[in-house]
Amino acid sequence: MRFGRAAGVATLGLALAVSACGGGDGAAGSGGEEKVTLAYAIWDNNQKAVMEELGREFTRTHPNITINVQVTPWTDYWTKLKAAVSGGAAPDVFWMNGPNFQLYAANGVISPNPEQVDTSVYPKALVDLYTYEGKLYGLPKDMDTIGVWYNKELFDAANVKYPADDWTWADFQETAAKLTDPGKGVYGVAASLASFQEYQYNTIAQAGGYVISPDGTKSGYADPKTIEGLRFWTRLIERKHSPDLKTMTDTTPIDLFKAGKTAMYWGGSWAVADFAGHPGTKDVVDVAPLPKGERQATIIHGVSNVVSAKTEHPRQAWEFVKFLGSRQAADILGKKGPIPAYHGTQQAWVDAHPEYKLQVFLDAVDYAVPYPVSKNTAAWNEAELTHLSKAWSGEQPVEQAAAELARTMDALLAKE
Repeated sequence: MRFGRAAGVATLGLALAVSACGGGDGAAGSGGEEKVTLAYAIWDNNQKAVMEELGREFTRTHPNITINVQVTPWTDYWTKLKAAVSGGAAPDVFWMNGPNFQLYAANGVISPNPEQVDTSVYPKALVDLYTYEGKLYGLPKDMDTIGVWYNKELFDAANVKYPADDWTWADFQETAAKLTDPGKGVYGVAASLASFQEYQYNTIAQAGGYVISPDGTKSGYADPKTIEGLRFWTRLIERKHSPDLKTMTDTTPIDLFKAGKTAMYWGGSWAVADFAGHPGTKDVVDVAPLPKGERQATIIHGVSNVVSAKTEHPRQAWEFVKFLGSRQAADILGKKGPIPAYHGTQQAWVDAHPEYKLQVFLDAVDYAVPYPVSKNTAAWNEAELTHLSKAWSGEQPVEQAAAELARTMDALLAKE
């Protein structure tokens, strides 16, 4: 899921009192078993219907457990969840993302899985993302990777070939130059600073750099290869093949793309529903793999379903999470939602939009790298924007901004 969306990391604080109560009622059910209603919190209203369908399917085989799907928009989700946790009224089961995960796990807000399950059915990067101190929390629900969406009409008008599956950074830069038409106000691409998941983290990995060390103690922003991954974008702005930072701040890159002001857009698999439903893009866009730098790479992320550590119904909540992580649930999700994380269930998602080359996003799993996180990702996410905006605006050379960011990030990591 888009981060952009990942930028909404909640700050719990180590002093948080974890008193998350479950949302169930306690009447006696058939066979004397307790009838329970589990509160299930999500942030995407577009997925409410399929999540409710999954809840009904679970209840069909667990008649004493009812699922109450509760939607809170992304902009308020983490704030509301923090308040619910602090007030002792957290949902029994809820969606978790990578940037928040370690903070919630470290503070005892969520429970590690009470039993071992077969994790080979999910991408390893997602299993690793939701593992803390050797314990897996929850199960992956969905996954997303990044591709280059492109406007075929603008390519055709400029007599530029569509991207090849094996294109390189040099090919991308050359293509962006050819597609830029100042007279028409059209740019090759928007070199955004708004979503590191879609932009910088990918090119950093492609350049052979890193954002954070594997042990989570050191920033990678001072590494020359990491800086080269950042320079990929600042070079586009300097050459005016991308709008400037102010323009991209005033109008989001996806809106510039929809308006035909940029010919390419680095975006996630989740964008398919948006583009397919938009009159300006539905018949003119397609998608290609990310270009290859020193290596081929894309960021992978996905939502996990987790259990509140203080739910009053831990057994039932875990049974629901296991169901949500099953092939049966993934088959339903793939027809109506994002890409399921369960291996072998993604074809329905591809088939839902045969007009686009969506296989690109599935093929990318083979060379995907996990979203970079630590125990308090939010702190250095803010530092990334603070320091790198100086490079994107031209106020500082990218290597200076990156070096200052590395020092700040190292200090923040030392406090974790």
